[in-house]
Amino acid sequence: MTDDQVLVGQAAVDQLLEVLDLVPTGTRSFRGMSPPVGPQRVYGGQVAGQALVAAGRTVDPERVVHSLHGYFVRPGDPVEPIEYEVESIRDGRSFSVRRSVALQHGEPIFFMSASFQRPEEGLDHHAPVPPDVPAPDQVPTMSDRLARYPERLGVWGQIPRPIDVRYVGEPGWVRPGDRPADPHQRVWMRIDGKLPDDPLLHACALTYASDLTLLDSVLSVHGEVWGPGGVVGASLDHAVWFHRPFRADEWFLYDCWSPSASGARGLATGRLFTIDGRHIASVVQEGLLRRVGA
Repeated sequence: MTDDQVLVGQAAVDQLLEVLDLVPTGTRSFRGMSPPVGPQRVYGGQVAGQALVAAGRTVDPERVVHSLHGYFVRPGDPVEPIEYEVESIRDGRSFSVRRSVALQHGEPIFFMSASFQRPEEGLDHHAPVPPDVPAPDQVPTMSDRLARYPERLGVWGQIPRPIDVRYVGEPGWVRPGDRPADPHQRVWMRIDGKLPDDPLLHACALTYASDLTLLDSVLSVHGEVWGPGGVVGASLDHAVWFHRPFRADEWFLYDCWSPSASGARGLATGRLFTIDGRHIASVVQEGLLRRVGA
């Protein structure tokens, strides 16, 4: 399947906006849907992004999300609606805390806690952006990379691509043996179209994107790949800290590495930088990783 048959650019972004635009079903309850074409189970970044939308809609819009912590407890069914229930934990003078639960068939598939803060001034510092990383226009596009591996297309050749993803090194879906071991995985990303000027929506879009490549950094340490002859995996939990204002429809570098893997689990962490070097978010995730035959 070629790019002219896959939803890309603003059309794909508009579909993503529809996915994130939950339908209210009560004071603190919402309903979300999955895209009409997608993987066999609900993509983790989607349910995390939708859960954050639900939580954010119950908070004073002047308070911005600064962190979320979630657990994936059951695989989601992409053909069934997802019900979101939000519990108000606390509304203080500076912070609001919410618990957002995603349910299908009456059982939770994901739950998260999210904290929102009234804007304040304070100390400001951050570690520098990694040096000598090529600019996004200097690394191959997703289409360029997929053209080299038509047999590895799989779902990538079918699902919409609302995110422009450009790997600095080799991605995890190349052929076994084609990926050199690398302690870091670095990826340029941006929402591949224009988003409305809503900080919550940009945070939800970044949350959606943050689950896409992070766990791959565990495999990168070993030069391993996804799929036949490599590894299969699933996200177990996901945490994001938002540090500074940003736009998810502008380039950001996702600098990821894995400090540990053992017991069929791998820990991955990542920092996100704007193209001018501002550290906008940090992400940590643990995933289940199991070897599979060729």
